[in-house]
Amino acid sequence: MSLYIIEDDDGLVLGDCMEFETNMVNAILYDEPSEPEGDVKEYGGHVVKLVESPAKIVVSEAEAKMLKKAKDTTVWRPAAVISDYAYNTAKDSDQEALLEDRLMRAYVIGWTVEKPKRWNVKVPHTKDVWYYKSWDKDLLTISDKELCSEFTEAEIEHYGLQDCEKEEVTDDGND
Repeated sequence: MSLYIIEDDDGLVLGDCMEFETNMVNAILYDEPSEPEGDVKEYGGHVVKLVESPAKIVVSEAEAKMLKKAKDTTVWRPAAVISDYAYNTAKDSDQEALLEDRLMRAYVIGWTVEKPKRWNVKVPHTKDVWYYKSWDKDLLTISDKELCSEFTEAEIEHYGLQDCEKEEVTDDGND
């Protein structure tokens, strides 16, 4: 996402007092390039792309839950919540520092939750037979790959399918 300002031909920016000035601190910022069109018509100048926002940090569901807690807390400092999470999650001090850094950046820049990988799981010692979950969560088999279930890593462990052949499911429909 980018930010936009209105600038005149002399390089002055439209400020919050609706006058062109040299002080960028008072510049009006717009999130979309179409937002300032009314102000350009009224005050003149042209739209200028100012800043390219950094990409959001990809985090796990657990990390997202913790970051939300850090944003919503009025009791703890956000840095303390993140630091505590990194301390309790990382295996060693190097991992802790890297995790804390990534989570701090996510807190400031913004985050998006990663989608867990999903797998189609093949029945061992068969040519084209796949597992699927019935409505009551029983594990059944089917020969039509289009009807097989997608399993997360946790489900694969739950059903004891770790040694089975599996194919990662992608969003584009190609396995």
